[in-house]
Amino acid sequence: MQVRELIWAFPPKRGADDLTSWWLDLGTGPVLIDCPEITTEFLAQLKVLSKGRKASILLTSKYSHENARKLHEALGWPLLVQEQEAYLLPGLKGLKSFGEEYRTNSGLELLWTPGPTPGSCVVYAPAPLNVLFCGRLLIPVSTSKLAPLGKSKTFHWTTQERSLFKLREWLPSDALPLLASGLGFYSLGKDKLLQWDAWEPLAKS
Repeated sequence: MQVRELIWAFPPKRGADDLTSWWLDLGTGPVLIDCPEITTEFLAQLKVLSKGRKASILLTSKYSHENARKLHEALGWPLLVQEQEAYLLPGLKGLKSFGEEYRTNSGLELLWTPGPTPGSCVVYAPAPLNVLFCGRLLIPVSTSKLAPLGKSKTFHWTTQERSLFKLREWLPSDALPLLASGLGFYSLGKDKLLQWDAWEPLAKS
């Protein structure tokens, strides 16, 4: 579904791992953030959206690596992952990794935010989009709120707390981006991109 100009969301199948993927139509360099289950329908949708352009696949955690490999093999699109999790995609041509920070040719900014997984990262699309794609770092706790939440799959909660502090310091102080979570699509209301003040602190459950 299209959630605003230039941004589409691919929600998970009901009962699946709840991973939300995002498509950004960025001129000559479109981007897919995370990767859902590969189906004939999904591939057809991507071909329509890409309009013959070669997109990049950015992964915010290890949980969509298998699907991303299949997508790379189907379409030949390159992948970008944080270096802590690059080893999970051995032998894959077109794979690029980064350390602390990275800026794509289309202007997206990535920051390593370990905690949910060792190589978790967030993706910031500056103005005019001004959207922060949070991956698993911030997830829905109601229909209109996101928060850090320790879950069974969380790699290291204390590290995740440090990443949240680092993220606030890293973002421009006046940015106040919209928030796009990588989880909980069906837990949200009609607004899948939430306002900056929808981010609320929450202790580990």
